Amino acid sequence: MRIEPRSGGTGEQQAVVAQAETETPEQPSPPVEGPPPGESPPGATPPPEEGEAAPRPRRRPVVVAAVFVVVLLVAGGVLAVPYVSNRLGLPWAPNAPKADPPAPREITLALQVPPESAPTPTPAGVGAAIDDLVTDPALGTLLGSVVDPATGTTLWERNADQALAPASTTKLLTSAAALLVLDHDMRFPTKVVAGAEPGTVVLVGGGDVTLSSLPEGEESIFPGAAHLDDLVEQVREATGGQVSRVELDLSAFTGPTEGRDWAPEDVPSTYMVQTQPVMLDGGRTDPTDEGSMGRSDPAGHLVETFAERLGAEAGGTTTAPEGAKVLGEVWSPPVDELVRVALVESDNLVSEVLARQVAIAEGKQPSFEGAAEATLEVLSRHGVDVTGVELNDGSGLSPSNRIPPATLTQLLAMAASPDTDNEVTVKLRPLLDGLPVAGGSGTLSTRYDQGPATQGRGWVRAKTGTIPVERVHTLAGVVLTEDDRVLVFALMSNGGDSGAPAALDRISARLRGCGCR
Repeated sequence: MRIEPRSGGTGEQQAVVAQAETETPEQPSPPVEGPPPGESPPGATPPPEEGEAAPRPRRRPVVVAAVFVVVLLVAGGVLAVPYVSNRLGLPWAPNAPKADPPAPREITLALQVPPESAPTPTPAGVGAAIDDLVTDPALGTLLGSVVDPATGTTLWERNADQALAPASTTKLLTSAAALLVLDHDMRFPTKVVAGAEPGTVVLVGGGDVTLSSLPEGEESIFPGAAHLDDLVEQVREATGGQVSRVELDLSAFTGPTEGRDWAPEDVPSTYMVQTQPVMLDGGRTDPTDEGSMGRSDPAGHLVETFAERLGAEAGGTTTAPEGAKVLGEVWSPPVDELVRVALVESDNLVSEVLARQVAIAEGKQPSFEGAAEATLEVLSRHGVDVTGVELNDGSGLSPSNRIPPATLTQLLAMAASPDTDNEVTVKLRPLLDGLPVAGGSGTLSTRYDQGPATQGRGWVRAKTGTIPVERVHTLAGVVLTEDDRVLVFALMSNGGDSGAPAALDRISARLRGCGCR
């Protein structure tokens, strides 16, 4: 079984915090943007004009020229999420671990200007800090790389050009390719068109797997997802309720719906379903529980549910007539929000959908093979060295994927670079927003909770990767050192034991604690 456990400054670097955003305590609703092809159906909320950026509800921009030095007390410890988020130019997602609140005390929120320069870390300093940790037997074969994104200097490496199984850190490459070639406000449509026969309609999937089965006003595990009921009402209004049969068009994606070397138990499971271009609630049986079991045929379940709500018969798959009248249309959350979901929650399905959208944008077949080819071409075209990279999927479920640590740190260094005039850096910045916070969110929410690893709580943001049966454990992300220096790292353990994740946590936490000079 493969599963991604939910185990859960400087003058140069100041550019990294130049355009931070702070979130309200409420979960933000993603923006609504993405021009539908053709005319909007009756009852539909019109999207913005083509090329127009949609407003971001309940999110207020704040220009940060200094560091927001506020720490959050959590269960007797310190979680520096607001500080590190602002220091990296990221929104703070307030989903820290729950615990009894500390006794009330007066807190002053103060903006403090970071030093104009921070001490520059050295290879000798980084080596002295972590060399005793990287030989932990729990890690098996460990490869790794640590880079200073402000200078591009490699501070530490261990066979960093050798490729190993990356598990879910594959999602960093998939998400980066999506951010580089897709508009960040792009959304994927689900539309209903008139069928070839009177009374027949065709539901056409366009890549939205987040469509919610819940009533309007109720949120699923995908904040801001469109609701099936909205589509039902649009179709009723457009047809006068005269619908007798619903058919399904899944032609947006091609090829197999499962990876060629995925384990039989991967689909359906609590972490993956068939890769289809439309479904309800990410294929989950419980729209409010991301760990609920997946459906064996999520697209089939959607057409049955849609037909039932229209009082119609559910038909089979077809191809929508060319130029058919659009009767209703809704859109997914935007690409940057989908990237966040793919990374924070390590959502395998969303990652595979993003990979296929990259393939479509590159003129490739929207299949596993086409998506892998497109992802590598996009990354290479934008300066990422993909030597040694082998991709068989976009999620990392494939044990045959291979990525060198140096590729991951190069990509992360591009995203964390202080050079905000660089178009690639600007496009990749949301990659950092999607990284789980150590001890605070996503797949790192319950890690960094013991011993020396606690030093990294709130200061490390990283993508995890785990394939237990293959004994693969990986961690790649960013950390703010005590000297106010941003570092990026990639650590890949193959053939270790169950203690490998904690060992990786200790290494990254040590980077937080060292000045590394």
